[in-house]
Amino acid sequence: MVSVSTAPAPAPDDRPAFAPTGGPAYVALVAVFAPLLLISNIAATKGVGLGPLPGGFTIVTDGGFLLFPLAYVLGDVLSEIYGFRAARRAVLLGFAVSVLGAASFWAVMALPPADFYDGQSAFETVFRAFFQVLLASLAGYLVGQLLNAYVLVWMKRRTGGRHLWARLVGSSVVGEFFDTLVFCLIAAGAIGISATSDLVTYVAVGFVYKTAVEIVLLPVSYRLIAAVKRREPGYGPGGDR
Repeated sequence: MVSVSTAPAPAPDDRPAFAPTGGPAYVALVAVFAPLLLISNIAATKGVGLGPLPGGFTIVTDGGFLLFPLAYVLGDVLSEIYGFRAARRAVLLGFAVSVLGAASFWAVMALPPADFYDGQSAFETVFRAFFQVLLASLAGYLVGQLLNAYVLVWMKRRTGGRHLWARLVGSSVVGEFFDTLVFCLIAAGAIGISATSDLVTYVAVGFVYKTAVEIVLLPVSYRLIAAVKRREPGYGPGGDR
């Protein structure tokens, strides 16, 4: 007698996929991600005025605008592939690297200069501004990156892992707005911004620029995410690891 099983076929696993963090890809991404904040903060001690443009308008920003958006691209990659908790660990590691950098610069600044060294005044000018910029950036970075990671993973769970473009853009808009707002309110004085109109321009330009760069870099983000997923054999449905 032949028995026929009437058990229903297992339902497809609709849980969003994530990868464990034990592989070399995660380590490599974090190794690049963590120092970006420190490097960007040193560059951000210089106020930058681009213009005047037609109509006499000048774009007011800081030197960190060249590099900082890349931190959000890597933050998106980490959140998409490894989940919120893994991205949070990377954000906190970046925070720790920046604090270590600040402590090192403070110690060097406090050391007595050699007789032949005539750059003490310039060194102090740059790094006194750096400490205020660092405080601003750490506050904005923690708020923005954690919101970016949370929103991306939340959208991934809500959509069952579909619509990658929507969660990359949506999470970046939320994260970049709050990051830029917090950063600019604290850092404006360090780079010489005092007028309200310049502050509004500083916030608006920073937010629009960073968000636009991430949208322009969406093809790069897609390819990087796909490449890392291929190299993560443990990538699959499951909880946020």
